[in-house]
Amino acid sequence: LIDIPKDVQFASGTYTPKGKANTGRYAPRVKGDTDAITALVELMEKAERPIFYTGGGVINSGPGASQLLRELVGATGFPITSTLMGLGAYPASGPEWIGMLGMHGLYEANMAMHDCDLMIAIGARFDDRITGRVDAFSPGSQKAHIDIDPSSINKVIQVDVPIVGDVGHVLEDLLRIWKARGRKVNKDALGQWWEKIREWQAVDCLSYAPSDEVIKPQFALERLEALTRERDRYITTEVGQHQMWAAQYLGFEAPNRLMTSGGLGTMGYGFPASIGVQMAHPDALVINVAGEASWLMNMQELGTAAQYRLPVKQFILNNERLGMVRQWQDLLHGGRYSQSWSESLPDFVKLAEAFGARGRVVTDPADLDAAIQEMLDHDGPFILDVLVEKHENCYPMIPSGEPHNKMLMGDATTDGAIGASGATLV
Repeated sequence: LIDIPKDVQFASGTYTPKGKANTGRYAPRVKGDTDAITALVELMEKAERPIFYTGGGVINSGPGASQLLRELVGATGFPITSTLMGLGAYPASGPEWIGMLGMHGLYEANMAMHDCDLMIAIGARFDDRITGRVDAFSPGSQKAHIDIDPSSINKVIQVDVPIVGDVGHVLEDLLRIWKARGRKVNKDALGQWWEKIREWQAVDCLSYAPSDEVIKPQFALERLEALTRERDRYITTEVGQHQMWAAQYLGFEAPNRLMTSGGLGTMGYGFPASIGVQMAHPDALVINVAGEASWLMNMQELGTAAQYRLPVKQFILNNERLGMVRQWQDLLHGGRYSQSWSESLPDFVKLAEAFGARGRVVTDPADLDAAIQEMLDHDGPFILDVLVEKHENCYPMIPSGEPHNKMLMGDATTDGAIGASGATLV
């Protein structure tokens, strides 16, 4: 900390520089090595169980990279999965899409990553929420890694084909070389691979016990998806269970349609982010999917939304808990809760009205659609306070310290699921 006195701040004088400063700058390599790209194409031609593993780097590279990715996936027929930050680079309705992977990713995506024989990582960084236990990560696969940051390659997982370059440029060259060599894939083996993936998909890992008495958070997001999927929609999220449920149950058809804090996981991100998105896209539908605790961290921004008459929608899944913290306290600490519940929450409807906005609370599943529609129809800022099941856990889940093919699929499988070594990784 440097404390500069006020008189120094306001003083004036003559600055005499010491001379030309020695400066350096980041000069990224954008074009990938042709020999390395050709080596990857050769692996693609022979692969029996390939998978594209994509991340936020595809989106960061620009819309052209997402378009090239879609062309490559469609042409090869290889299955594709994505990290949280890469959702939308390939459309959720696409035939090769097998869902998000990772700690709260889909069963079929994690199983395919574990059992593949060729993993093509594109703009992803093999972070701990993806790999599970590193020494058991996809043990039978050859791995290629495309990334503009050379320090990300071989940092966590050793790969067979490293390609340093901008995703857009590398995908363009990859497509060109693959087409020039005859667009070859191992069709028979690929067909058998898809049969296995369909078996994993049949597990229906996102199923949950429905209720006519209490709103399940999964149901709330299913209904939000059904009522908004045809709209020009942007989603922001806070951080917690609701963030993972949003990634699981909402479909993203284009890049930059989901804004979420995935690296640092900063609570309070979603509301101000939704304001920024609404300013940039004034005619679009912007919805912030939130938990009540995370939303309260920047609740004062309701004044900003009201002042600028921004029709941002706040879709709060209110379980009166720090849901993800409570879930971990159940799994790791025998239900000994500490600072993970709230007994003094505000009335969100009155809070909205105090700022000149609108609000509604909904508790009955039968009323949910009408409440969502009221939120959508209002032309100003709106808070929909959805009171959901208080102790619902977010599944699937890779327990800390376990490989990514060892997933928890429901409450019945959680006893002793995380050992002492795994607990230290949380």
